[in-house]
Amino acid sequence: MIRSAKNDEAKILTKISFESKRYWNYPKEYFEIWNNELTISSDYINKNNVFVFELECSVVGYYSIVELPEDIEISDIRIRKGYWLEHMFIEPLHIGKGIGSKMFHHLRNWCATAEINELGILADPNSKGFYEKMGCQYVKEFPSTIKNRTTPYLIFKALNRYHHF
Repeated sequence: MIRSAKNDEAKILTKISFESKRYWNYPKEYFEIWNNELTISSDYINKNNVFVFELECSVVGYYSIVELPEDIEISDIRIRKGYWLEHMFIEPLHIGKGIGSKMFHHLRNWCATAEINELGILADPNSKGFYEKMGCQYVKEFPSTIKNRTTPYLIFKALNRYHHF
């Protein structure tokens, strides 16, 4: 079942963020750099569109959509205003079982209902293929918060009726 996240689920969502990133065997020092962006707060849940995937009454994944009201610059990179898929994480035990596809299908329907035409995604390099499979278009590489590393920038045309999952 997919539903809106609750304020008191911030800790479990943070745990899922870190566990999901650890699945890819990143060096420990990366997690020090990612600490703030992987930590979910109650305030974050209140201010953004955060949805959880429940399996047998346990949260095993989540995704969040944020709206940037104006362009922002981070480390000399311009991030354009609009809607962005900021997080999509699944507990490692459940990766590869179709949960990501179900969450993306939910995301697509939510965007259509909210009349959001386009969603930007700065993806983990290991998830680029998943997003392309879901119908996202690869645009280019963006510099990462990790030195000498890039992250794929993709766009999802949310109101394109021809996506097949």
